Amino acid sequence: MGSEILSATSSPRHVDVTLALAMRRGFLGRCPSCGRTPLFQSYLKQVQFCPACGADFGSIRADDAAPWLTLIVVGHLFLPLIFFVNLGAFLPFWLGVTSWAAFYCGVALVFLLRAQGLFIGVLWITHAPGSESG
Repeated sequence: MGSEILSATSSPRHVDVTLALAMRRGFLGRCPSCGRTPLFQSYLKQVQFCPACGADFGSIRADDAAPWLTLIVVGHLFLPLIFFVNLGAFLPFWLGVTSWAAFYCGVALVFLLRAQGLFIGVLWITHAPGSESG
């Protein structure tokens, strides 16, 4: 058999890529298929296809899932820190509120990108409805 050349429109499914591996690679911002190239060309703008393996990401839409997961994680896991860490003992009230707001905005922005990659990995490996080409 001759060697296969992957085109930009093909969507290879490697037998060694599991759901967990695709999720982890997506979470880290790498191609869920090969893990060698970046998944995003800018903040939250995914690449159309992987230049290394040819996996197609142009038709994947994970628009609403990532903000939802970000709100769940930031709101329920990190927000209780406000109740346990009393910045009022060290800072004026206005500075403490501003510090917490800046901290949580930063955490949300960092986690949002990770969540978007995670959901792109899930949609890519499972062929879920968000990954249909239109």
